[in-house]
Amino acid sequence: MKTLRVNDYDMSYLEIGQGMPLVCVHGSLNDFRAWAAVLKPLSASRRLIIPSLRHYFPEHWDGKDGQFNMAQHVDDMIAFIKGLALGPVDLIGHSRGGHLAFRLALKRPELLRKLVLAEPGGVLEEALLPDGASAGAPAAGSRAHVAQASEKIAAGDLDGGLRAFIDGINGPGTWDSLPASERQMREDNAYTLLAQVNEGREPFAKAEAEAISLSTLFVGGADTPGMLPVVLLALAAHVPHARTVIIPDAGHSMFRQQPKAFCEAVLPFLE
Repeated sequence: MKTLRVNDYDMSYLEIGQGMPLVCVHGSLNDFRAWAAVLKPLSASRRLIIPSLRHYFPEHWDGKDGQFNMAQHVDDMIAFIKGLALGPVDLIGHSRGGHLAFRLALKRPELLRKLVLAEPGGVLEEALLPDGASAGAPAAGSRAHVAQASEKIAAGDLDGGLRAFIDGINGPGTWDSLPASERQMREDNAYTLLAQVNEGREPFAKAEAEAISLSTLFVGGADTPGMLPVVLLALAAHVPHARTVIIPDAGHSMFRQQPKAFCEAVLPFLE
């Protein structure tokens, strides 16, 4: 594990392999360990760089007295990429990390070469909603979804809060079926949800999607329930020249559930 000082914070990261730099950004309750299933294929011909965002493991944070919000994490990743001094990088963002990557691509496109958004988390502005969808519908990563989980965690019900969050994304019973290592990673990052409630994440806007200038690949899981697939397809329809790949027999954690299929979709695009 390495660290890089960015915005008065020591960001921890993994670095494996050689070649064109590829940076992967994790989602809520995750950290650099989330990418374990794809470390080997993604690093076979690339310099794979995987950070843990501010206040995520390996930091042990209690959810208080920190700087945890989407704008801070976007600025941290901008400083991180600049600090690597490797030139433009390819960027993969998953879930909340996909939202971050979307914002980074709008703010500093010159830092990136290609963009992969794996089911980016967030809500859509009304102009992007398809017919029949509601702007107020609960969505993974929405304030209502995070608040439901964080209230339980703040009250001391760690297991109940994590179950509410994970099952709210992937469907009932998901939390209880996770392997011990997957549950541990979420437990290690549980208190980040307390701050995520008021992190200032803005809805995805149609004009923003149309302004993405990078070659972009959207990746989804065929079995992901709820609004995440709606968000993915709505954004992909408006990002110029975007491509979309849906991974069979996988949900929101598609790169862990089907690592081979995920890499077979992503690596040719990055070439």
